[in-house]
Amino acid sequence: MSASLQSLSTEQQNVASQALDMKSALEIATIINSEDSKVAAAVGRALPQIADAIDSVVDALSRGGRLIYIGAGTSGRIAALDAAECPPTFSTDPKQVQFVIAGGEKALGRAVEANEDSPELGQRDIAKLKPSKKDVVVGIAASGRTPYTIAAVEYAKKRGAKTIGISSNADSPLSQAADIAIAAEVGPEVISGSTRMKAGTAQKMILNMLTTGAMTRLGYVYGNLMVNVSPKNEKLVERAITILSKAADTDREHARDALSKSGRSVPLALIMLKTGATLGIAKRLLKASSGHVRRAIESSGSAKPSDTR
Repeated sequence: MSASLQSLSTEQQNVASQALDMKSALEIATIINSEDSKVAAAVGRALPQIADAIDSVVDALSRGGRLIYIGAGTSGRIAALDAAECPPTFSTDPKQVQFVIAGGEKALGRAVEANEDSPELGQRDIAKLKPSKKDVVVGIAASGRTPYTIAAVEYAKKRGAKTIGISSNADSPLSQAADIAIAAEVGPEVISGSTRMKAGTAQKMILNMLTTGAMTRLGYVYGNLMVNVSPKNEKLVERAITILSKAADTDREHARDALSKSGRSVPLALIMLKTGATLGIAKRLLKASSGHVRRAIESSGSAKPSDTR
């Protein structure tokens, strides 16, 4: 295992950061920034696989399935962040995008990294969610060799779930276990082996793409506006009004009135503003389109064909 770990690109010593402990604060920040600039390119080389993964997530969610992330340590914490952001951003049910982290939720705030060595725990934890052919399970591990995560992905695959492996090393055991392998090869870290850095940044970027891409394809975004935002506080209400005024090309008062009449549902308010529909009709249009806002508007026959907002 030791020899295997030392051969990984993420475990190599970074020439650019040698003698880091002798550098000034500005020099350290400059080196880290320079290395971070390589992450987007590494993710870019995996875009075809990321696109396949987005399509798989869309397919699962449109059939009533779930997107389930699983990982240990940093990978699990990044997964938890992405899952937690989906309900406020896209008004999704918390059960639609879930996370599993080695050691349970207590591992979000403190390290319990020993759990990642146990394939039995990985199988046990994912089994609690009863993955099926309706679901997508995404295993995340910078090394691509975490026993906990690999075992969970293998278990989910055997139960018919579509599986995705995200790592920073090509041809890893995780990649081999998953149906879709996404490898963002970011290379050696500024601090050797500290994969919370470039590898963690790559993971965050990829998960952003998966959920943002999937929710956009499902119609929870209108143009590039966050029309499924859940306006549960004053800031988000103001954001919703701004979104509506831009999307419907109307003033803020009309947008505020529509939001109020819709029961603070931005999608329904937008349909009402764009089509002149009553709340009842807007609800029927949205339901018939499975929540896809643009399709709901276009299906009313009142949408402007040239509207690309």
